[in-house]
Amino acid sequence: MQTFRYAACGGGNTLLDISLFYISYNFILHKEMVHTPFMTVSPHIAAFLMSFIVTFPVGFFLSRYVVFEGSAVRKREQLPKYMVVVLGAILLNYFFLKIFVETFHMYATLAKICTTVFVVAFSYFSQKYFTFRPPSDFPQ
Repeated sequence: MQTFRYAACGGGNTLLDISLFYISYNFILHKEMVHTPFMTVSPHIAAFLMSFIVTFPVGFFLSRYVVFEGSAVRKREQLPKYMVVVLGAILLNYFFLKIFVETFHMYATLAKICTTVFVVAFSYFSQKYFTFRPPSDFPQ
C-alpha cells in the first residue's frame, strides 16, 4: 500500500514538476538565459529551480502525511533528513539536465522527463530507507 501511495503522490508531484518546468522554460523564461548580478543561469536550470520552489514543500508534505504517515521518525528529524535527500536530488537534476541538454542536445522538457526517472528512483529509496525509516530499524 505504501508503494501505491508513493506512486500516486510522487506521480502527481512529478507531473506538477514537469508542468511547472515546461511553463517556466517556455512561457516565463522564453528559453532565454537568466542574468543575475552574480552569474548567468541557463534557462533549463532556472526553470528547474523555479519548479523546485513549489514541488519541494508539496513533496515533503505528501511524503510525511500521506505516504509515510506511520513513520516513527519524529517530525523534527524528518525535515533535515528530507532536505539531505532533496540536496541529492538537486545535484542529480543539475547534473543530468546539463548532460542531456548541453551535451546530448535534447529538448529541455524531454531532458527533464529523462532526468526525473533517475531522480524518482533515488528519492524513493532514500526516503524509504533514510528519511522516514524509524531509528529502531537501523542495525545496532
